[in-house]
Amino acid sequence: MVRSCWKPYAEGDDGDANGRVDGLLWYKDLGNHLYGEFSMAVVQANSSIEDRSQLESGPLSFNHSGPQGTFMGVYDGHGGFEASQFVSDNLFCNLKRFAGEDQSMSEDVIKKAFSATEEGFLSLVKRQWRSNPNIASAGTCCLAGIICNGMLYIANSGDSRVVLGRIERTTREVGAIQLSAEHNVSIETVRAEVRAKHPYDSQIVVMKHKVWRVKGLIQVSRSIGDAYLKRAEFNREPLPYKFRLSEPFFKPILSWEPSMSTHKIHADDQFLIFASDGLWEHLSNQEAVNIVSNYPRNGIAKRLVKAAMREAAKKREMRFSDLQRIEQGVRRHFHDDITVIVVYLNPKLIDNASLWGSPLSIRGGPANP
Repeated sequence: MVRSCWKPYAEGDDGDANGRVDGLLWYKDLGNHLYGEFSMAVVQANSSIEDRSQLESGPLSFNHSGPQGTFMGVYDGHGGFEASQFVSDNLFCNLKRFAGEDQSMSEDVIKKAFSATEEGFLSLVKRQWRSNPNIASAGTCCLAGIICNGMLYIANSGDSRVVLGRIERTTREVGAIQLSAEHNVSIETVRAEVRAKHPYDSQIVVMKHKVWRVKGLIQVSRSIGDAYLKRAEFNREPLPYKFRLSEPFFKPILSWEPSMSTHKIHADDQFLIFASDGLWEHLSNQEAVNIVSNYPRNGIAKRLVKAAMREAAKKREMRFSDLQRIEQGVRRHFHDDITVIVVYLNPKLIDNASLWGSPLSIRGGPANP
């Protein structure tokens, strides 16, 4: 049984403890984490919002003598919200369990947490899919970051992205450094990777409606969930016909395993931008970094979300105010759900995190009060 590790977070009397809602926009303008400040925002486009996100700061294990740090998670769901909600409820708990066993943070601990979360969701699918067959086609991209002991760990399955804003010593300007690898078959190297894993399937990646897709169904090659493309037992009735493959498969088509990277935090590292691909579809890495470095911290995640929406409106030759009036569901024709977490880095706190006090836990999104 997975024990719950989320508790409501209260941050004084600013009226913004768990974020605010403005129509389809949820936002947390500014808060404090173990190593600085943070800002979060989510805007809904789908009929039912499929993005989930969280920020946790404090103990990274159930044993409080274990590591301390800040955890950031962005979970961009598809085919429903079930997988992204499950990851939001369980990934951090699994991380705390394995970090407590090892009494440390490491890539191995993070990978174990991803694996346990994947297995947990597939077990849920097995229990529910006959009464709720659509759950077999629910999946989520999963981007996680952990700051601990002066190190930054990044784990990513799917096409969400984290970008670092770092002061360039020669120009003193803030440059953008992408820290995560993406797993979307629109990228040629990802297509090659998928084909190499399935050399006997000439149709493993195909172009459909001018978009590259795995088996003509999905753009990402790695995810949590998507049971129908990982276990053949789910790729049959009662799964809806549109998801069923005509030929059997004998090994998982998609992978849960994240790409991993570790970075020592440098004094020139200013902030991190974690976001679902809904943001990066409209803003380049440097454009996003320029916004964060040139505007006040308060409400910066909301500013990034609105910048992406403005670009989406411009592409359709419409006014931003008109886009804002479009309801969920229909809004998806103009932009995706967009989730952003901006995490500022204070070198003094990174060097001496023991000065900080109470743990923090916050979930992002209108569906997560």
